[in-house]
Amino acid sequence: MSHVGVGPRAVMRAVAFLTTGVLAVPALAGCTSEDPAGKPLAEQDVAAAARARISDGGTLRWAVDSVPDTLNAFQSDADATTTRVAQAVLPSMYRMDETGSPVRNPDYLESAEVVDTEPKQVVVYKLNQQAVWSDGREIGAADFAAQWRALSGKDSAYWTARNAGYDRIEKVERGANDLEVKVTFSRPYADWKALFTPLYPKDVTGTPDAFNDGARRALKVSAGPFAVKKVDTKGDQVVLTGNPRWWGEPAKLDEIVLRAVPRDERVSELVAGKLDLAEIDPETADEVTLAAGPRDPATGTPLMGPGGTPAAGPQGRSVAEALRSWAIANGSDEEAAEEEVLAREERGEAEAKARRRQQALSGFELRKSLEPAYTQLALNGAEGPLADERVRRAVARALDREELAEAVLKPLGLPAEPVGSHLALSGQPAYADGSGALGEQNAKEARALLADAGWVPGGPVKKKDGEEAAGAEKDEDKKDEEKSEGGDDGTYIVGEDDKNKDGKNDDGGNDDAGDAKDGADRESGEKHSSGKNTAQGGAPGAYAPKGTAAPAGAAAAPLAKDGKELTLRFVLPSGPGSGTLRTVADRITDMLKEIGIGTRITKVPDESYFKDHIAAGEYDLALYSWPASAFPATDARPIYAKPVPAADGSLNVAQNYTRVGTDQVDQLFDRALATLDQKESRDLLRKADSRIWAAAGSVPLYQRPQLTAARKNLANAGAFGFGTPVYEDMGFLKKGAQGSRPTAPASPSPSS
Repeated sequence: MSHVGVGPRAVMRAVAFLTTGVLAVPALAGCTSEDPAGKPLAEQDVAAAARARISDGGTLRWAVDSVPDTLNAFQSDADATTTRVAQAVLPSMYRMDETGSPVRNPDYLESAEVVDTEPKQVVVYKLNQQAVWSDGREIGAADFAAQWRALSGKDSAYWTARNAGYDRIEKVERGANDLEVKVTFSRPYADWKALFTPLYPKDVTGTPDAFNDGARRALKVSAGPFAVKKVDTKGDQVVLTGNPRWWGEPAKLDEIVLRAVPRDERVSELVAGKLDLAEIDPETADEVTLAAGPRDPATGTPLMGPGGTPAAGPQGRSVAEALRSWAIANGSDEEAAEEEVLAREERGEAEAKARRRQQALSGFELRKSLEPAYTQLALNGAEGPLADERVRRAVARALDREELAEAVLKPLGLPAEPVGSHLALSGQPAYADGSGALGEQNAKEARALLADAGWVPGGPVKKKDGEEAAGAEKDEDKKDEEKSEGGDDGTYIVGEDDKNKDGKNDDGGNDDAGDAKDGADRESGEKHSSGKNTAQGGAPGAYAPKGTAAPAGAAAAPLAKDGKELTLRFVLPSGPGSGTLRTVADRITDMLKEIGIGTRITKVPDESYFKDHIAAGEYDLALYSWPASAFPATDARPIYAKPVPAADGSLNVAQNYTRVGTDQVDQLFDRALATLDQKESRDLLRKADSRIWAAAGSVPLYQRPQLTAARKNLANAGAFGFGTPVYEDMGFLKKGAQGSRPTAPASPSPSS
């Protein structure tokens, strides 16, 4: 599975989801209201406009996270910018529309269909007869065959990140004519539409040397509306220019400049007029929304200042001068009066600077949607207390996922529904809420699971020299750790919500012991002292008779077993843009404290968070994101596959960084991948998701917000949601023209 319009199957892509953008492979389409798939929770917000209303020419300056180390999307160090470039300059057989549906791209493909299933699956592609590479050569079977050989996994000289799907192809050959490509599979492959997107020319994929090195810093041959003009590592930018051999609708823009700008510097670059489009954090989104709001008709300044306060007027200094004159006339301390004057002048300068900043931002607007990606709580099941499924399930059932989703999304005015699937998002055909296999939030039953696992409230704790509590971090990380006090950051206080969920698997049963009463209601009326909604329940143990309800908002007595406290190491990134994750972590800490589980929050640098902690298994709890995929049978399998021993004795976890997996889940994925019956495949994936929920290795929380600052006259660009950007349609509106926006209000709701 792969965050935010990007190919999902490169192994290390998850790092992009830690604090900022995700590489997203958009998902499949919504269904009828009766279908559990539902519809996408938020619309695309790109200021859509017809091409006739867009000017010809211009340069789009677009902020990205990095200049890519490679332009080959099939290598392990490809990133989100690699995919942005590939989408603009290379063929894609299918692209995703704004609802997440994979649709045939007519610029390259006239048709593609399964023509045989027995004795083997055969797909015939009929190519657009106008489709040519930038060197004038026709796109054809030779390119398909070279890409298959490079990605099949049969030749280790090719440094590939993945071969899923290509390893099931038996042969690729020319069809009835030069415009037909015939692909024969050795084994049935349900996700065949995922293949050959992007498609590289045979010059790149034909030999290992060309594949490994030939497309890292340049693409000499391309076939999209744009071509790569240069990759400027010194200037931190990739420059795309119009492709003169492009046969489709001509690109409206002359150039697209993808500039690497750190997230915490983007607002300054917007103010300086150096960017036209940039994904931004919630704080910057508030500032952009404010600047785009109502203005004084006389002066042109915003009617509201930063933070929603009235904007300062020109009278500030005159008031200060009047104060000084009055003070002197009445025999007051002239020095004190002068200090007051200076203080007022400084405030006036700060206000003037804020007004200039707002004036500069007034040419932008906030475009927002939900990314095709979700944030999860990961529970490391390899060792320690979380190796016990009962403890993992207790942690999962202590979480109020509705509260967490609302805390992140409601202040932004975005739909705040918890994600109910590990494999799809609302609107995708495979989506169904499988959380009933785990059970709803219930503190009482969470405590019962912990008691069954032997964790006793208020039990004795014995520490030997150098011994830490169960699940605690290693000594070398102590300098980074901070004990969370569970404080509320005040961004949003959630009201009560007693919503129940079904407690059964999709296949009609609950597979796991310890989930005794999934359908029990949450008891109402309980609120944390900070205003958070919490689950109230009996907490048998040292401090109260069995069955006595804990006082509202009270933390349970710490749990212990074999002389060790139940304390889990919660690892978080510390860099810019990670504030939302820290807020979520604090609330999770509060929820766990109420069932007696302690946490130690360790903040680590962004650059080491994924490699040295998540991938290395050096954590108990962590927050990171996965993208939703249009092809979950292929992309999600390595994320949830049961780890297997490697030849050297180590554990091969693939992308399953929680180290939790089962044979049943693997079998369901394999069956979903091998059937060409779409309904059967979806049913199998939903069953797999129910079993993933029951194993409680990860808990989906909320769909990630997508916030973009866009110049007001920029059309067909912004918060793309599920959709693949249409690069040739992007451009600046003609004078007097306007783009269309979603009917929902675009400004964030005030937090409370």
